Amino acid sequence: MYRSRLDKNLDKHTLDYVSSISDDSEIAIYDIIGSQAHSIMLFENKILSKSEVKKILVALEKLKKENLSGKSSAEDIHELIETLVIQRIGLAAGGKMHTARSRNDQVALDLRMKIRDDINTICNCILDMVETLVLLAEKHTTTAMPLYTHLQQAQIGTFSHFLISYADALLRDFERFYDTFGRVNHSPLGAGPVGGTSLPINRNSTAKMLGFSGVVENSIDATSNRDVVAEYVGHVAILMTNLSRMAEDLVIWSTSEFSFVEISDQFSSPSSVMPQKKNPDILELTRGKTARVIGNLVAILSNLKGLASGYGRDLQEIKPSVFLSSRTAISALVVLNSMFATLKVNKQKMNQIADSGYLAALDIAEALVKEGLPFRTAHKIVGNLVQIAHESKISLSELTASEVAKSVSEGEFDAKKLGKIISSINAQSSLQSRSSLGSAGIAEQKRLITKRKSTIQQYQKNVAKRSTLITSAIEKLSAKIRMLSR
Repeated sequence: MYRSRLDKNLDKHTLDYVSSISDDSEIAIYDIIGSQAHSIMLFENKILSKSEVKKILVALEKLKKENLSGKSSAEDIHELIETLVIQRIGLAAGGKMHTARSRNDQVALDLRMKIRDDINTICNCILDMVETLVLLAEKHTTTAMPLYTHLQQAQIGTFSHFLISYADALLRDFERFYDTFGRVNHSPLGAGPVGGTSLPINRNSTAKMLGFSGVVENSIDATSNRDVVAEYVGHVAILMTNLSRMAEDLVIWSTSEFSFVEISDQFSSPSSVMPQKKNPDILELTRGKTARVIGNLVAILSNLKGLASGYGRDLQEIKPSVFLSSRTAISALVVLNSMFATLKVNKQKMNQIADSGYLAALDIAEALVKEGLPFRTAHKIVGNLVQIAHESKISLSELTASEVAKSVSEGEFDAKKLGKIISSINAQSSLQSRSSLGSAGIAEQKRLITKRKSTIQQYQKNVAKRSTLITSAIEKLSAKIRMLSR
């Protein structure tokens, strides 16, 4: 349809090569709604007659109920929709629908409408998962477990502390998406191919009908820039990286060697050969899908880095990366949220490990600091204790009086007093005494949980308000469509 200048059509192989129809099903509804708002604006500015806008709106409304993802000779969804409208209402009216716009500003509009809806969906999914994590944390504020550095046991902590660390990372993800929404929520429609139009259109009117907070003012910027798209997929990549780390923790903790947690059967897979296997395939796939999303981000940035200002068809190749990233993130959040909600926690095993070995070493050192010793001296004494216990293959609490005495130099510290300190410290006493802001201490866990519950509620209200503004605008647009279609 667009080949007025050219005297030959694309052959089948070339059409398959250039067509984006197979990808465009995700933005078809946005293209239709955008076309309806644009047509109403043309009518309001006396570019379309009442009869013409009625025919266009009725035809577009019917297309909303049709499957537009099938095979077509159109190069993209924009051409397909316009072709179908013209076929059904004729060229005299249908041929005017594309007045004062281009596929360049159309696709930019569709992408922004799609991404802003995906942002709201992802934000809600993140908050749902954070709420699940916080509620699970509330049940495990006294469940002691090892905390790790370098994958080696480091300090005594609580399972709730791990869960809150996940929640906090996800809340930062939420904030990134929430902030990006403001930059996405500007309409490029009416910018034309690159330099605007001489026709008397009202871009602000169209933007308002579609629920945007404003317009992308510069017409070059509106049609050729995809920085907000890269920003969005970048945030998806960071989100997926956070989810991948959580998945890896659960993979490790669900092994027989750890047995800290058990994943529900509905999120596990069997082996085709070994009858005993219960594999964390969903978690492993989360790691794998994260790699694909990172690849999508690299693909987008690689596409953008070599383009001159002004629209280039290269930008078409960005769309699949965006759509796949959105689907992956939403699915991952939904699945992992359900997985955490059904997770079985082996409190006995966690507490047992937390109370064994050398996890109380820092607590003993800090107890010596409270007795007036320099930290470096306390560090050396406790290091000696650990070495003696390690050689004897026992825990610190199992050291004899004579072994404790070997760890201190003459006059350095009273060995009997040191023995009493060692015997007084265990997992629960460690967690009771931990008091620094944001620590794994039990009192801090309760404070952190209360604060995050309040944060979740506020963020839920904010997202709901944004969603309502868009829904309200689209409902008003629908009312206009009904009125003009009579």
